[in-house]
Amino acid sequence: MNTVLSRRPLLLGLAAGAALGPARIAFARAAGDARLVVVLLRGALDGLAAMPPYGDPAYAALRPDAPREPGGPDGPLDLGGRFGLHPRLAALHAIYAANQAVVFHAISGPYRTRSHFDAQALLEGGAEGMSASGWLNRALAALPEDGATHAGLALGTEIPLLMRGPARVGNYAPPVTARPEADLLARIAALNDADPLLGPAMRDGLTQRDFNARTLGETGRAGRTPNPTAVLARAAGRLLAAPDGPRVAALDMGGWDTHVAQGQRLPGTLGQLDEALDGLREALGAAWARTAVLVMTEFGRTAAMNGSGGTDHGTGGVAFVLGGAIAGGRVIADWPGLAEGQLLERRDLAPTADLRGVAKALLRGHLGLPEQAVMAAFPGSAGVSEPAGLLRPTL
Repeated sequence: MNTVLSRRPLLLGLAAGAALGPARIAFARAAGDARLVVVLLRGALDGLAAMPPYGDPAYAALRPDAPREPGGPDGPLDLGGRFGLHPRLAALHAIYAANQAVVFHAISGPYRTRSHFDAQALLEGGAEGMSASGWLNRALAALPEDGATHAGLALGTEIPLLMRGPARVGNYAPPVTARPEADLLARIAALNDADPLLGPAMRDGLTQRDFNARTLGETGRAGRTPNPTAVLARAAGRLLAAPDGPRVAALDMGGWDTHVAQGQRLPGTLGQLDEALDGLREALGAAWARTAVLVMTEFGRTAAMNGSGGTDHGTGGVAFVLGGAIAGGRVIADWPGLAEGQLLERRDLAPTADLRGVAKALLRGHLGLPEQAVMAAFPGSAGVSEPAGLLRPTL
């Protein structure tokens, strides 16, 4: 039994961290009816490929093999002039066209030295020195207790740093092999019932196992899939849509470190992300109207391609915010330019916006967290501005 769970009853940890290829997911309970999903793209997505700035005159020299005209063969999906989306992001483009997605360019966290490990730790921790807890967990832990008493059952991989901390969360993994019979688990729970640590954890775990099975219709065995992220996203959507389900989820997706043969590798990975986001939307159903999804990566990649047909670790990149709660159909970018003298250290897209501001806007405006909770999530970020008008007015 994984006992990483806190005993505090403010959150219902309902599922998380599935070890299906490079993807995993974590859930938690929050007050209110708003849903928030944070998607972390580990490995550093190349923002210039995912969201090509075809209107920048320097783009053609940096990416000579990239299609640059919207509407042409394999060309970008236009975002209203100057920017487009990679053609494998067709579902995201449709969400954008429905005014339910905002795309950010030239954005990054505060980290600058291009180490995956350090950048991800800062992106999930929310500040330097926060390696023991994640910003999303700390934000939710500041909420008043709402009477939730159940905890999640840890299965598969560990809970990501983003969701570690004082608030109670747990793990969920779709069954990929035969699962233990309910009677066997009940006997094990009975044997440990008197244990002050294992007893409550086992009881909570069995409760959540039953909830997951009822909500997702699991039979105890499932085959592998070519897109594990989409499987997790659909499961997340169904769990989040349940009236008594979780309200906050964090989803990991790997495969974005494209040093070699990026042109061959990246389209498939972008397609998997697009399928996952669309699957999440479909599975949420009516709850999509009350959902915000933040898609972020630890940093961007170099503006120019390298000699191996890939890109190396960079700085400025992209982020997406989508959902029925988002006032979308907009590109937000204080564009710095791609000419050599405009690049950061003559190699990277220079960041002009801070990811922490986007996350703070969602915590404050969407989840309705108080200032104390927002600053607990991102200490030292008082000077980081938040994008205005990101959310639809509530009725």
